[in-house]
Amino acid sequence: MPTSATTLLRAVRALPLPSAGRPLIVGVDDWALRKGRTYATIVIDLEHHRPLDLLPDRSAAALATWLRHEPQIRLVARDRSTEYARGTTIGAPGARQVADRWHLLLNTRQMLERWLARVHPRLKQVLPTTLAAASVRRTKAYPRAPAEVLMRAAAVERWEALYDDVRRRVAAGQSLRRINRETGLARATVRKYAFAPRFPRHGLRGPGPSILDPYLDQLSARFDQGCENAMQLWRELRDLGYPGTPKQVGRWLNERRTRPAKTTIRRWQRSPAAATTKTPSRPPLPSPKQLSWHLLRDPNELDPAAAAAVARVLQDGEAAKVVGLARWFCRIVRSGCGGRRAGSAAVAAFDTWLAEARSCGIRVVESFAASLDQDRAAVRAGLELPWSSGQAEGQINRLKLLKRSMYGRAKLDLLRHRFLLAA
Repeated sequence: MPTSATTLLRAVRALPLPSAGRPLIVGVDDWALRKGRTYATIVIDLEHHRPLDLLPDRSAAALATWLRHEPQIRLVARDRSTEYARGTTIGAPGARQVADRWHLLLNTRQMLERWLARVHPRLKQVLPTTLAAASVRRTKAYPRAPAEVLMRAAAVERWEALYDDVRRRVAAGQSLRRINRETGLARATVRKYAFAPRFPRHGLRGPGPSILDPYLDQLSARFDQGCENAMQLWRELRDLGYPGTPKQVGRWLNERRTRPAKTTIRRWQRSPAAATTKTPSRPPLPSPKQLSWHLLRDPNELDPAAAAAVARVLQDGEAAKVVGLARWFCRIVRSGCGGRRAGSAAVAAFDTWLAEARSCGIRVVESFAASLDQDRAAVRAGLELPWSSGQAEGQINRLKLLKRSMYGRAKLDLLRHRFLLAA
């Protein structure tokens, strides 16, 4: 029977929604209808594992209005959004609020990442704990073409101008929200630039994979034997199965030559002394985001490169203090909800941690601790009670799949109707 997608969706909209009982324990979380632009709220019945509603936005007013129609609700599990906290307080003042433990761990990593973004230039100057033997592994990318270098320099210059603009606005007393609105920069970028004492340089990661990597041992051995002919090295690698061109081999060799190649233009030739006196650079430090993951993971689970980066960072006194507090709080969160005794111990440990974090003298940590103190009742409930908003995360994944299957017509009211029918 020929028909259109619109007709099918209209038929779906006409179907009656299933009746559900009155929920007592609910979880709320936000989800993106259009990422970065349009957000809504999903409400889940945690006892019966089913979705209850999709709200048109993620504001306190929308949640409070929905909760007023469900006065029997006695517990709301949520992330640490101030909007959801305010909406729950207004709409269900007698309900107990529970901060989701996964979001507590996420907020801890984000706090650590913000601190690392500010001090990353300083941490790069810290020497490794041990001077490992010389390795043939790459520590930086191969040299780029002049056009690529010029394009990158122009991009960095544009971002430096934006950084200077943000810093001027902050010095003039403008709020971060206003700067975000007037410049069009992402809110996270505005916050990073506002608190960074220097422009945060990009390109802090190590090199990506290369088809030359499996053959670096062979190249290093032949170079030690005195072979500095790029074509000869390439022919030998080709016999071993190397699928690339001589260009990559030439790039590798150009950084290590002790004498200029015969085909090098005279004005570009370097003296052998300049090549031999070049000092090796420090090994690269992972980006703040990667480093925040490494610092909070179990040390026994780290690979040698990540473990070396963690040991290098922890030589800094302030870094050791921040990481110690972050790891301590993560242990407290993971130890909670293991029964009444474990929950009580976790709450007592949290109070001790909070007192120490609020007086540690590090601005980022003190700000994070202050936000936890404002939400102390919900955090303590999250450590004591087994409830969380994890079911909401799972339903959001189902919602994303459903949105993709709706022929590009995923308006909120139709998506809500289809989602509740599928539940």
